[in-house]
Amino acid sequence: MKLDHTGIAVRRINEAIDFYTTNLGGKLVHQYTSEKPGVETHIAVIEMDNQVIELFEPTSKTSPIERFIRQKGKGVHHLAYEVDNLEETIREYEDRGITFLKDTYRINPYGRRLIYINPVHTQGTIIELCDYIRSND
Repeated sequence: MKLDHTGIAVRRINEAIDFYTTNLGGKLVHQYTSEKPGVETHIAVIEMDNQVIELFEPTSKTSPIERFIRQKGKGVHHLAYEVDNLEETIREYEDRGITFLKDTYRINPYGRRLIYINPVHTQGTIIELCDYIRSND
């Protein structure tokens, strides 16, 4: 398991992109909006040497990112860890009594399957587990 990315909740994504690219030398590699219920977020992916930052700006008052910012403020939203096989990892964790926020399971536009662990198991830290759908080319 390795750190895949750090998710950061922001109010103004364009300002955040400018900061990470201009001041920290990152490169904007993807930018998109998801209006799916339970997501409702502008997303920017910034690559920086050996790390990836995902910036999240809420697009509605019902966005989970909006709720997070209201409750905890802007800043680190979650840590995402890549696993070899998400379905197998979910089963293994559930066998150990770990629960997931099932409504967070999804596949993003870039083929990453993801789900969030219930924060009751992580002392309040939001942890995403993810894998990538690979083609058999």
